[in-house]
Amino acid sequence: MKIQGATVLVTGGNRGLGRALVQEFLDRGAKTVYAGARNPTTVTTPGASPLPLDVTDRESIDRAAAVAADVDLLVNNAAIDVGARSFVDADPAEIRREFDTNFFGPIDVVRAFVPVIARNGGGHVLNVASVLAWLSLGGSYSASKAALWSMTNALRTELAPRQIGVTGLYVGYIDTDLAARVTAPKSDPRDVARAAVDGIEAGAAEVLADDITRTVKSALAGDPS
Repeated sequence: MKIQGATVLVTGGNRGLGRALVQEFLDRGAKTVYAGARNPTTVTTPGASPLPLDVTDRESIDRAAAVAADVDLLVNNAAIDVGARSFVDADPAEIRREFDTNFFGPIDVVRAFVPVIARNGGGHVLNVASVLAWLSLGGSYSASKAALWSMTNALRTELAPRQIGVTGLYVGYIDTDLAARVTAPKSDPRDVARAAVDGIEAGAAEVLADDITRTVKSALAGDPS
């Protein structure tokens, strides 16, 4: 899909990787880039179109789909990490909150925007996942991203007849607020955004944005240990 002249929605487009994606789309000549955020006043990227959007609120999603009725490229980027590392001892409400944002949120956004994209002649969906979809070090965060990986693969087949491509983005730590406490090496969000948009334009099924992600993905056929 060509970015030049496209109309894009990035959920969680007010900070971190989302903000870098918004800027990358603008730099490549997108006609309109909606930056979805719970509080649209936090969208500060010049040229972006702030859009009130809470991916855990279906009414908010429906309102966004009515406003952004010209979208042909959807990026499911909004995510949280509540730090629930134990499935046995963590607060189950926190685990559900993580899944509501990281898995059910993208499903609800896709359900609202696929008809929009189809009416506009087809387009593309990018789901932002994580290397932790394949490496279970993050408790319920890993589990939610593993579910997103599976959903992305299923969605690719389901949406192909509607002329909508689907790309999954997988990456390790990114130098954003979400990984502020991490001391391990981090990718520059601008580099990740560039790789993601390259993947969309190439029609790639997956974008593996750093070395650790490529290494982990290549090891999936091995013994789990």
